[in-house]
Amino acid sequence: MKRFLLMIAVSVCVFTANAQEVVEEKTTVTQTNPSTGDYFEGLTRPLTFNRMIPPYALEVTFSKTVHIIFPSAIRYVDLGSADILAAKADGAENVLRVKAALRDFSRESNLAVITEDGAYYTFNVKYADEPVKLSVEMTDFIHDGEAVNRPNNAMEIYMRELGSESPLLVKLIMKSIYKNDKREIKHIGSKRFGIQYTLKGIYTHNGLLYFHIQLKNSSNVPFDVDYITFKIVDKKVAKRTAIQEQVIMPLRAHNNLTLIGGKRTERVVFTLPKFTIPDDKQLIIELNEKEGGRRQSFVVENADLVRAKVINGLKVK
Repeated sequence: MKRFLLMIAVSVCVFTANAQEVVEEKTTVTQTNPSTGDYFEGLTRPLTFNRMIPPYALEVTFSKTVHIIFPSAIRYVDLGSADILAAKADGAENVLRVKAALRDFSRESNLAVITEDGAYYTFNVKYADEPVKLSVEMTDFIHDGEAVNRPNNAMEIYMRELGSESPLLVKLIMKSIYKNDKREIKHIGSKRFGIQYTLKGIYTHNGLLYFHIQLKNSSNVPFDVDYITFKIVDKKVAKRTAIQEQVIMPLRAHNNLTLIGGKRTERVVFTLPKFTIPDDKQLIIELNEKEGGRRQSFVVENADLVRAKVINGLKVK
């Protein structure tokens, strides 16, 4: 009897051990879901290849950094996996550095970037011991759908601060104003210390304002631009009364100035959100010199602002 009970106990132990091994084996099995192509359950419209944005090929490695230079500031970066690392270069808004987080990762990953001008870039990323292209410059161009295998009606990325206006169109408008170089306004400006600071035009399109400003340095001393500010202030301020001012930050700038050399003339186009000026206030556009005292400013009235020229067509040379 004891022998019989001992045999039953041994059998139960062996069965339990085998059951645990089976459970462990089952838990280590990973299920894969291969692509089924265009097959979906229910009524589904397939995406055709002419709607696809083809990705660029990018190789990265562990011991070297790949730098990608974009035509405008980077606003968004998404990594497909933890196998790759990416960050903006210190002190540069349009340079992205990318490298492998670990050596010899086997699975291909991807990288997506959105820039300030509303452009979208996508990359397929794989590991290479010695990448051939360590510095990549993304060409700034207006694509032709047939030439680059992209949809002709591809939608641009919209930015919150620009409202319903396309960032690409804002860029083209600023470029057109700068290239055409027309003087629509002839009575607003200032001239001191050999620096002529004038407003050449105010334009409007789809809820945004564009200011075309010219700086002419008649002296031999270069003018280092510290900043240009747009602020709405009271026309008359009583003594012992605190000055109240509203600073309006530009949304975009074309040919943003840092230095005007001696005997040189430079221009800049700013994009600002739509605003109006109350009757008892005025807009002051102020130019400040870095580590210098040649400060310039001029006044814009509401009557000048409401006469802003409406942009109906673009001429980009």
